[in-house]
Amino acid sequence: MPSLLHQLPDIVERGKKLAAEILERTDSGASLALQTRELVITDKDTQSPDFLRRAERLHYDLQPADSNRLIYGDNLLAMAGLLAGDVDTPSLRGKIDLIYIDPPFDSKADYRTKISLPATSGTKASEIEQGPTAIEQFAYSDTWQDGTASYLSMMVPRLVLMRELLSESGSIYVHLDRHVSHYMKIVLDDIFGKDNFASEITWKRKDSNRTTANLSNVVDNLFYYRKSETYIWNEIFLPYSQDRIDKAYNNVDEFGRKFALADLMAPGQSKGTKSDYEWNGVRARNGRHWAYTKDKMLELDKEGKIFWNSNGIPKLKMYLDEAKGTPLSNLWIDIPMLKNNEESVNYGTQKPELLIERIIAQSSNQNSIVADFFVGSGTTVAVAEKLRKKWIATDIGKPACLITRKRLIDQEAKPFIFQHIGDYQMELARSVLGQRFRIGDLAQTVLKLYPNCQVINDAAINERNLGQIIDGRKKTLVYVDSPNKQTGYQTIRKLQQMKENFLGGGWDRALLLGWNFDPSLAAQLSMIPESERPIVRVIPANLLDEMKKRGEKIYDGAKDIRFTTLQYLKLKPIERVRQGDSESLTISLDDYILLDPHAMNIANDADRERVINVYDQDPLALIEYWSVDPNYNGRLFRSVWQDFRGNDDNDGDVMRVTNTARLTNLPVINATRRVCVRVVDIFGFEAEAIQEVAP
Repeated sequence: MPSLLHQLPDIVERGKKLAAEILERTDSGASLALQTRELVITDKDTQSPDFLRRAERLHYDLQPADSNRLIYGDNLLAMAGLLAGDVDTPSLRGKIDLIYIDPPFDSKADYRTKISLPATSGTKASEIEQGPTAIEQFAYSDTWQDGTASYLSMMVPRLVLMRELLSESGSIYVHLDRHVSHYMKIVLDDIFGKDNFASEITWKRKDSNRTTANLSNVVDNLFYYRKSETYIWNEIFLPYSQDRIDKAYNNVDEFGRKFALADLMAPGQSKGTKSDYEWNGVRARNGRHWAYTKDKMLELDKEGKIFWNSNGIPKLKMYLDEAKGTPLSNLWIDIPMLKNNEESVNYGTQKPELLIERIIAQSSNQNSIVADFFVGSGTTVAVAEKLRKKWIATDIGKPACLITRKRLIDQEAKPFIFQHIGDYQMELARSVLGQRFRIGDLAQTVLKLYPNCQVINDAAINERNLGQIIDGRKKTLVYVDSPNKQTGYQTIRKLQQMKENFLGGGWDRALLLGWNFDPSLAAQLSMIPESERPIVRVIPANLLDEMKKRGEKIYDGAKDIRFTTLQYLKLKPIERVRQGDSESLTISLDDYILLDPHAMNIANDADRERVINVYDQDPLALIEYWSVDPNYNGRLFRSVWQDFRGNDDNDGDVMRVTNTARLTNLPVINATRRVCVRVVDIFGFEAEAIQEVAP
């Protein structure tokens, strides 16, 4: 196998070709659109007396073009969407002033998510491990299947798109460690230009704690590139150390001001120039000249900044209270790594806010857009929000997006939008079944795995996603939905029509098997009479992973493949009370029906039993986050109140969400309110419930 250096040219060429294809689709208008799932208007405290602020936020209008954006999904597709723009948001090509990325660079990284379970009757609080989602499985296995070569192949097209998004005065900081940094330097030189390389910043992230014969690795590397010569640059100065102050600023004037002494002469002759003069009887000598013109010396003298030493040589007074400090270098040893302090959100690769604050201060202006396409724990956007910068963030991990959203709510960020770009079973299927994979191939596999189901092979039928279950005289029509879209109510309607008409009709039931579901689907299904309601089952999230492991033997273990019911949320009747010129709502969670734990990608059976135990005793304890739209229009979910694990403003319990939201000081509406509640459980699954409340 050729060395990585020999592979690099091909890796870069293929990556650039892929990026060019994406840009071509973007320019043609065929790029994937970003879907706004939630407008988050932060308000985490149901008891807050700050009614005025809440009322103002309730009237906030969505302005997509000006909104900060948190995007869940593959950053390659997210960037394609940002470059393409849509009817509400113009293209961001050439609009972003600063990009900071901290991509995962450890091929041995463990991408399992640790989940905390609360204590219940007879059990203590504990931690369990959940495997990566189907999206993450694809992304991470693809990134590291061939080690560093795969990693670089993943990074090249993304870096090309980042360069397209950067403004002419923009900069990018790429945060790496020793595993891939030297190869990435070559890649970055090729994409951004060697002349645009500004610096390699060395950040000391921890102290040495050597336990082997090797040297401790205590630093990370940040490669800093500019897009052009007209870059944004705000020089940063570090405070002087106390040792330097004690040694250099050891003079005090009559007003108590400390000052240091600097030479007023500089090396080199200057005969016949403006620096060739006598100052109060003293001439520059010993091959030196005055460092300032005579007019400047007069100005300094008038300001009292010239000091005569015991040898009769004038020196420049440099006052400590006027000093800017030491200009920042590329060696950063003054920012420690996070420990268990109040800034920590318990995310493995979280970086300290001070590190990001320095980068943003150095390479952005007040009206700049700051972006992070591997947002992780959300530090970049948390800092950008505090500094009142516009920001864009993406991540392919659901836990990362959930942590970031909660972090922004916790710091009372201004309203932002949460977007999706779809799921990725299609891409994972290609990695399992090959690049010639067709949706019909996967649908046929799913049909064969479902108990007692037979594939309908009819030459007159073009679709390959249909099957049937015959049980005596009863016939069930089986439909497998596409893995590259969310299954919603329109699909249910289509299946109802097929039940009446397909192959002459006569079907007793209809069964739908889907991958990704609209969170509102369970609530919509409950409104259909049971005799007409299709059966809905969830295709296991780990099915493609099992196909990859078992190959053709997947059918031998078909009994292990569990198709489960859809998770859904129940609400208690909502209380609506008018109080003069305003009204209030009291919204209480009643029950949460979890996706079957046996179908989840949980690390081991013991952990699975712990989940089942909590679910049996207190299903609402498995909710990680929930939010409320008190006047849902059916299109955009406006989250005007939120609660989440870790927020103890409402109930004092950091391991549980409150079960009741009280929304007060709402504007009076003389009509039925359509209240929508959305929940996300500890595994990242979403559900939605809608209740209409009369005046």
